[in-house]
Amino acid sequence: MTTPRTGSATGLPNPFPVELTPPDLTPYAKGTGDIPYIWTFDSGLPGPHVALTAIVHGNEPCGALALDWLMKRGTRPLVGKLSFAFMNVAAHEAFDPDVPDASRWIDEDFNRLWASDTLDDPDRPLTEELRRARQVRPWLDTVDLLLDIHSMQNKNAALTIAGLLPKGRELARSVGYPDLVINDQGHAEGMRMRDYGGFGDPASPRNAMLVECGQHWEAAAADVALETAIRFLRASGAVASDFAADWIDARPAPAPMQFFQVSRAVTIETDDFTFAQNWTGLEALPEGTLIGHDGPTEIRAPHPVTVLIMPSRRLWRGKTAVRLAEPVAG
Repeated sequence: MTTPRTGSATGLPNPFPVELTPPDLTPYAKGTGDIPYIWTFDSGLPGPHVALTAIVHGNEPCGALALDWLMKRGTRPLVGKLSFAFMNVAAHEAFDPDVPDASRWIDEDFNRLWASDTLDDPDRPLTEELRRARQVRPWLDTVDLLLDIHSMQNKNAALTIAGLLPKGRELARSVGYPDLVINDQGHAEGMRMRDYGGFGDPASPRNAMLVECGQHWEAAAADVALETAIRFLRASGAVASDFAADWIDARPAPAPMQFFQVSRAVTIETDDFTFAQNWTGLEALPEGTLIGHDGPTEIRAPHPVTVLIMPSRRLWRGKTAVRLAEPVAG
């Protein structure tokens, strides 16, 4: 089990200003059912169960701000059901702007617990994150379309993580924002929520997308989160096609979409991983370029154009250091 380092989950100083203030979630504690902090609204008409999730990681306030905005606007579904879910609330409540990365989790990464073998393991230590994952799992099993809102360690362009299957790419295309779409199979450390159950099953109509909205605490990430949420809701049919036009019309038009396929998630195997340069993400490197060293092992760019996806500052054994991708046709 991975636990946070003392004082900061990265063990490194925070190089970015904290421009976002996490919202007070106290008004949402009750929820609408048996699970705290999950609100589900039923139109009474046939249709999918559409869900938006935030604060899977407690140091990522942009999604909570987007859900707070939608809740305060009284957003309700035209058809089917619509849920707004605040996930790792304990970590969110531990947020400290002086050490903002320290509240990424309480005990372990909430977004690596979603394999059934992990959730069902009676011998696994009961952490705060595992307790909450098991609590929300029955609700998640009813969701047909999921948007999971996240943010990144470095300042970079927003992107969608569309999973491994073509259906994930199609969902991202239907939403149309952000313009960068990454297909990948996740992390060796554990399954993400967006890949759980039917979301990761090619035979299932259930589908999910994960959006990375920019650097964790930059003000622009909150706008990206809200725009993605609005466009996702429109694409799902849960709301009218002109929902929140007053807000969306003031935003720049989305750029043409670009797609990337991850060939390898570099999992750290030693206690001595270093990058060759201070990569921040989306660098396009020629084949053979030295990316880093994992102990004595060189990591080099495998493709004619190798694009680095979200290089990490958490360079610990078992973690993903970076994902290696190449551009592909949409």
